[in-house]
Amino acid sequence: MVLRLSEELRRRGHFILPVSRVPGTGWLAKQYRLAGFTPELYGLRWPIDPACVRRLIGLFRQYRIDVVHSHEFTMSVYGAAASRILGLPYVMTMHGGLTVCKALRRRIALRWAMRGSAQTVVVSAATRRQFAQNLRLDESQLEVIPNGVSIRRGDATRVRKEIGVTDGECILLAVGNLELHKGHRVLLDALKHLESSEPGTPWKLVIAGGRGGSQHQVLLDSIREHGFEHRVRILLNRDDIPDLLALADVFVMPSLWEGLPMALLEAMVAGKAIVASATAGIPEAITNGTEGILVEPGDADALAGALRSVVGNHEARARFGAAAFLRAQQDFTVQVMAKRYEGLYIPRATVTSGIMSVA
Repeated sequence: MVLRLSEELRRRGHFILPVSRVPGTGWLAKQYRLAGFTPELYGLRWPIDPACVRRLIGLFRQYRIDVVHSHEFTMSVYGAAASRILGLPYVMTMHGGLTVCKALRRRIALRWAMRGSAQTVVVSAATRRQFAQNLRLDESQLEVIPNGVSIRRGDATRVRKEIGVTDGECILLAVGNLELHKGHRVLLDALKHLESSEPGTPWKLVIAGGRGGSQHQVLLDSIREHGFEHRVRILLNRDDIPDLLALADVFVMPSLWEGLPMALLEAMVAGKAIVASATAGIPEAITNGTEGILVEPGDADALAGALRSVVGNHEARARFGAAAFLRAQQDFTVQVMAKRYEGLYIPRATVTSGIMSVA
């Protein structure tokens, strides 16, 4: 999300300085370089590190930054400290709050950072409710700007051969690290229910599992127990999600908890029928029965029923996919997201060159 936002703001004529942590964000820094940016790096030796604040102050002065935009807990706190010393306006975005507010010291630090921010942004109304409750804030103090994604068309030709898709098969795609809260085990159980009630249903499942996770072996064992070795593929470290989306007929997100996941939005802009859990920010993007089908998180029977209604129904898949694409164009593209953030930056920035600089 941060990279796509940077690219769109640059396209709009602004100077963007990416600031990344080492170690910890090597992948993101690499992606920035490939996109033509020159990221600056900072180190964090201890949880409270004044040298990090000094490093940020030096960078903001060197590049004549007009607005600072920090993401997630650590950089929101350190970005706030450096910005306050320089008198710069800063915006902070919190993408999720499942664990960030558990410790008292973190809640205190976040409240301090928010108090001086030009605006604190969250990515969904569900995330806003969670932060407001955890930090004892009024919800009006938090601005909701949903994540936005680029419209990228994929080519299914290569991955169709890789997966071994045959005519008539309905391809299900799930995207997300192999962690418990992603609900992949629930999805496998739902497919077992589907197979029991409608044997011979022509489906295959592809799980794009990111960098893997703690559930990898558990899922492999479950695939073997269910006899799904030839029907389920787990793929790791993929950079061809648009191609996998082009292959898919149905996008499935069985998560137990989410914010407003980028993978879901990417499936929407790809025009895919969605079957997902009605949890956290997902119902803000998917209306049950319009852009897709929502079920209670963790309910394998309900998920099996939802899959049953789309796996063999091409017309339903086409209807849901068209509605998802239309909704995504209206609310969830990177262009819409950048325009909303630009509206927060510019009223607060003192821009002398005509080009706003954002770190």
